[in-house]
Amino acid sequence: MNVHAIRTLVRGIAVKANPSPSIFVPCSVSCLPNRLFSNESLATSPGLPESVKRVGSAQAFPNEYPGQNYLFNWCLNADGVTPLKKSAFRIAKPLDLKVAGLELPKTSPLKVNAKSERSYVPEAGSEALSFDTFDEVMQRTKDLLSLSDSLYCPEGHAPSTRVGVRVISNVGGLAPDLVAYLDRAPKRDPKSQPVTCYVLGGAEEEFSGYAIEEVEELLEDGSRVAVSVATVVVVGKVPDLKRVVAGIELSVEGLEADAAERADKKAEEEKGKE
Repeated sequence: MNVHAIRTLVRGIAVKANPSPSIFVPCSVSCLPNRLFSNESLATSPGLPESVKRVGSAQAFPNEYPGQNYLFNWCLNADGVTPLKKSAFRIAKPLDLKVAGLELPKTSPLKVNAKSERSYVPEAGSEALSFDTFDEVMQRTKDLLSLSDSLYCPEGHAPSTRVGVRVISNVGGLAPDLVAYLDRAPKRDPKSQPVTCYVLGGAEEEFSGYAIEEVEELLEDGSRVAVSVATVVVVGKVPDLKRVVAGIELSVEGLEADAAERADKKAEEEKGKE
């Protein structure tokens, strides 16, 4: 791809299936029975040995609640972030903001002019930003996000496109504006998105950049297809909304350019077969 720097990776994730680790049981929450163990009921049951009565407090499984959703946590894990504090909110609509304890956006839809910020978001592989530096900061950012008290993850389509975007951030204040900025997408089971943004607040360092990578997706029929995905990293004391939007816009432009180039190449190949 001559439009921008590209790395080619192989990712064995089905396009139409959710990425799930092999140990995950693909069962809906409703099919998992609640198992309750009560000290009181055991204590009053005659004829039981003392060893049976020595149990912990009552627990229920699955133990899901707002901010703790197994499917979404597995998806975040596939994105390289593990919510260790068990507080990660998937935010796809305004109601999700209320569930996460956040304010509703003051303006919706929200138009953001991020042209002035584009020069501060270099692409990995360019003279301004090497892949090694980008990878180092990205991994450090993922690790710190995993340790955050809460994660706020707005999702949607980039404005006027069908390109899916997920933002993973510890900055709750950005979420309402990002929900208002992104076009609302149908809420389905969580899966990785073409554009993933890692936004870390409260950091001493200042960093911003993005990368376009070519990956091979494994389809349900066993075939592979080349697609491009984008990663945006914004780190700072107080990350700026315009900086995040600039990264999203640059990423979408790169993905669309790659898709157009692949389409032209495929057309030439088909023409050569005639």
